[in-house]
Amino acid sequence: MIWLLFLLLCAAGVLSSSTQVATIYPQDPALPIGSSLTATCSVNPDHGIHAGSLYWTLNGKRLPSSTYSVLSPSVLSVTLPRLSGSRQRSGDNLVCHNSGGHVLAGSCIYVGMPPEKPVNLTCWSRNTKDLTCRWAPGGQGETFIKTKYTLKYKLRWYGREKECEDYNAGEPYTCYIPRDLALFTPYEIWVEASNQLGTATSDVIYLDILDVVTTDPPTDVTVSRVGDLEDQLTVRWGTPPALKDFLFQAKYQIRYRLEESSDWKVVDDVGNQTSCRLAGLRPGTVYFVQVRCNPVGILGSRKAGIWSDWSHPTAASTPHSERLLTGSCDSKAGQQNSTLRRDLKQFFGWVRKHAYGCSGMSIKLYDQWRVWLQKSHKTRNQVLQGDKS
Repeated sequence: MIWLLFLLLCAAGVLSSSTQVATIYPQDPALPIGSSLTATCSVNPDHGIHAGSLYWTLNGKRLPSSTYSVLSPSVLSVTLPRLSGSRQRSGDNLVCHNSGGHVLAGSCIYVGMPPEKPVNLTCWSRNTKDLTCRWAPGGQGETFIKTKYTLKYKLRWYGREKECEDYNAGEPYTCYIPRDLALFTPYEIWVEASNQLGTATSDVIYLDILDVVTTDPPTDVTVSRVGDLEDQLTVRWGTPPALKDFLFQAKYQIRYRLEESSDWKVVDDVGNQTSCRLAGLRPGTVYFVQVRCNPVGILGSRKAGIWSDWSHPTAASTPHSERLLTGSCDSKAGQQNSTLRRDLKQFFGWVRKHAYGCSGMSIKLYDQWRVWLQKSHKTRNQVLQGDKS
């Protein structure tokens, strides 16, 4: 329990030898990993405590007496060789006790590494109104002691340096600037890392807010069947609402997958329309569909925007194929089927290839072909049923 108390005091940064019974030197040192430390516990002679009766603990564990040296009747030292990184970022707890186990003095030891240069600094704006930046710590990222990261920014040619204040975005190494951002003017942005052993600064990035805009995912995504066409689905969605206030052109992407698969197929040629026909699908199959938006061409921007997150998956199924549901034992009908498939194989392959995506002309041609094929199946089935009757 005593060790836990000292742990809390170290975390609060208030552990010191304020007591008059004894003092520890050095007090709260910061040391690189691999260093050795010799600390002393000096007892007030007025208390009549001999240094030879004292002992040391580190993080609640008693240190072997072989590491002690009695320097005088009132001074006991301990040597800690080749220190490893601190067990907690708030520091390790070195404590001096009397023979009865009572705490006489304590010190927090910070053993770690100076920070390395932060890397991979990227920023994005949600609808031009704010800015979020994320980075990664340099090297392996572990310093073993508390390290502070500060995001700084300023207008490139004028203006004073500012610090981002909101680091509570729920993700590490992220900061959020909610307001008061200038448009049409580039910013300089960088990250500074600091701890008790040193400081490091990232490369500076230069950006205009309009060049790093992203949006919320498209809203109201629906997926529906196209009549009885067994290999098509129509996807519709709404424009991200916050961008309706800006002069922009959005482009969209769709991706879809089979229910039992984790592999997505992406449709890139959607353009800025808010609906798309997916063709060449498997009949009688459940598909999951998602849509995302890229606000390209925002007024004043010279670069493409940043893709939004994907919308929540929307599920729909294609109709079952009538050919799969209708059986026939007529050998002549089987021969007709075989001939039909052979004669139209080349044409079907071409249409299927060009109907992939959202091309309006190829979809119309594909629709005509599919309707004609379904009608031919129905007519043939009716003839077969009439012959049997």
